[in-house]
Amino acid sequence: MRRVVVTGMGMINAVGHDKETSFKAMCDGVCGIDTITLFDAEAEGQGVRIAGEVKDFDPATVMPPKEVKKADRFIQLGLKAAQEAMADADFCEADTDYDRFGIAAASGIGGLPSIEKNSIILNTRGPRRISPFFIPGALVNMLGGFVSIDHGLRGPNLAAVTACAAGTHAISEAAKTIICNGAERMLVVTAESAVTGVGVGGFASMKALSTRNDDPKTASRPFDAERDGFVMGEGAAALVLEEYDAAVARGAKIYGELIGFGESGDANHITTPSMDGPLRAMQAAMNMAGNPKVDYVNAHGTSTPTNDRNETAALKVLFGGKENCPPVTSTKGQTGHCLGAAGGIEAVAALMAMREGIIPPTINHMNPDPECDLDIVPNEARKAELNIVMSNSFGFGGTNGVVIFKKI
Repeated sequence: MRRVVVTGMGMINAVGHDKETSFKAMCDGVCGIDTITLFDAEAEGQGVRIAGEVKDFDPATVMPPKEVKKADRFIQLGLKAAQEAMADADFCEADTDYDRFGIAAASGIGGLPSIEKNSIILNTRGPRRISPFFIPGALVNMLGGFVSIDHGLRGPNLAAVTACAAGTHAISEAAKTIICNGAERMLVVTAESAVTGVGVGGFASMKALSTRNDDPKTASRPFDAERDGFVMGEGAAALVLEEYDAAVARGAKIYGELIGFGESGDANHITTPSMDGPLRAMQAAMNMAGNPKVDYVNAHGTSTPTNDRNETAALKVLFGGKENCPPVTSTKGQTGHCLGAAGGIEAVAALMAMREGIIPPTINHMNPDPECDLDIVPNEARKAELNIVMSNSFGFGGTNGVVIFKKI
């Protein structure tokens, strides 16, 4: 089977505009969650008024100013992460076959700000005032469209729309394409920007969000006994995946090899996760990887009562008891839950942890939950020798994805 390695990475989120700054902030326990500024949540009467926003981002730095209006914010963030990853991979343009270089994009919702804005225009000003850029700027697959044009990628152009597992599924889809010889290289781009009135209001109506408006920095508290819901985040990540021999032939630096991935469906409930579905996805990834010794798990860890409890139970079964579990942390306390972008951001974080030999902490862990009794590296980062890392993503509809990387 063809081997797949990661040779370039980029990310942007609430704690940084690039992978190095973001990962350092994660390890330092910096929290990017604050009062929402992207819209006036208080004036709208929103019950939830906090999120992990990307602050001080100028889309004109990643695309021509006159083109900005053509792309929703999630696409703009994706362009930023993709440009960093491609520069990081350091291709020689003359020696790169762009017909064999594809893209796998991912977003859980896509252009929700554009959908909300143009729906209001329809109802207040009529259909003739809807922007002609609305549809092509809001579709999830247009993330891949814009990025492929930006870099001239003419290989397979795919998109995953599987809620909060979308980013991880894009990684596995890209890997499958390379393994099946559909491409030599694939750029994975995961992006989300759904911090809008309808986005926040919709999740809040489900009672899925934390309501700690007066204490945003401690609102997202994965695995803590007093967690009361997740906090929405936004951001993007990108990973360049290459066939191993092609990467070695060009002398590329290699962050890690993707040795296993797994996918499953709960077939249980549209929003409430099961323990069985995530477990089967992890088991599939472990089986593909040859059941290695995993040194660290970047958990889905949403800070919701059900997910954290179920994920803990599944990890215990997977590893044969809590005493055999590796350290498990969630970086959503720092970034918020970036929905469809989360899998990409957290895969980059796991690979950075492996490269740097440091595990980012699970922040805001003040009251241990007896049902979440794993080694979750509370509040402070930990130095560790990491050779194999796992990243988990689970989404509404019972869709699950897991990836495992190995140091080379």
